[in-house]
Amino acid sequence: MAMTRASHTEGVTLSKEGLPGWLDPVVHAVETVEPLQLSRFLPPKNGAGRQSAVLVLFGEGERGPELLLMERASSLRSHAGQPSFPGGALDPEDGDPKGDGPLRAALREAEEETGLDPRGVQLFGVLPKLYIPVSGFVVTPVLGWWREPSPVGVVDPNETARVFTVPVADLTDPDNRATTVHPSGYRGPAFLVESALVWGFTAGIIDRLLHFAGWERPWDREKQVPLDWRA
Repeated sequence: MAMTRASHTEGVTLSKEGLPGWLDPVVHAVETVEPLQLSRFLPPKNGAGRQSAVLVLFGEGERGPELLLMERASSLRSHAGQPSFPGGALDPEDGDPKGDGPLRAALREAEEETGLDPRGVQLFGVLPKLYIPVSGFVVTPVLGWWREPSPVGVVDPNETARVFTVPVADLTDPDNRATTVHPSGYRGPAFLVESALVWGFTAGIIDRLLHFAGWERPWDREKQVPLDWRA
């Protein structure tokens, strides 16, 4: 991806200092969750798969805690039109995939895709690496606190259709929760928020974070929505 401005991802580290108290359950979940509690799809033991990272960014809006999401352009060959966390494959300049490479990649990709200023983001945790069989990506979810919010929006319409935030209150609302059934037969959690259907890998991460942070509310798991759902 072409950079639109200078990157600000030098000296990236993890820190829990000064986080708002409402993030405590998320921090605890990140520190204690096991890989198989997140997904049954784990990285191949032979090391196969393309290393990538996503930024799971928590901010605080008018309605309380919220998450930053984006919708991929409908013209893309992979995951077209699908809401997701900002993120993508590690580049050589990101550094060691087993070190701080995923941290740098998550921030760099978020900057490229949403215009986010990484200098206002405090990274505080990393979830276990997960695997997306359909694309062959090994994904590291990197969690951050939007300490100093910056303007965000579509940087390249060829890659991103829109950028938006979703209140956690909407994600935990039982009326906004459902199950999707992929043509392959795979069933997974989904969220009907901001005129979008959030499903797949992104919905799975959100679902598990809500669950292990103790924020989940009972919802109808028999309620199904098609993948072409529109508000």
